[in-house]
Amino acid sequence: MANAHLEVLVEPFRENDPGPHVSAVIEAATAAGLVPDMGPFATEIQGDIDVLAGAIAEMIRAGFSNGATAMQLRIETT
Repeated sequence: MANAHLEVLVEPFRENDPGPHVSAVIEAATAAGLVPDMGPFATEIQGDIDVLAGAIAEMIRAGFSNGATAMQLRIETT
């Protein structure tokens, strides 16, 4: 399948303190076999589009169940 790039922004945003809502999203991505790269504003993940698509639902659930108030996701093929 095609490779893709996923960018995830989890709110509320807290500079230098990602909080459990961000950590939970990263843990869900890692559990799916992905390697998240947490940046200053968003987390970026490269991977197979099918793997990313399968992980997104778990990432959303994990974020909101741990205090996220909003999430923005952007995915594009590479």
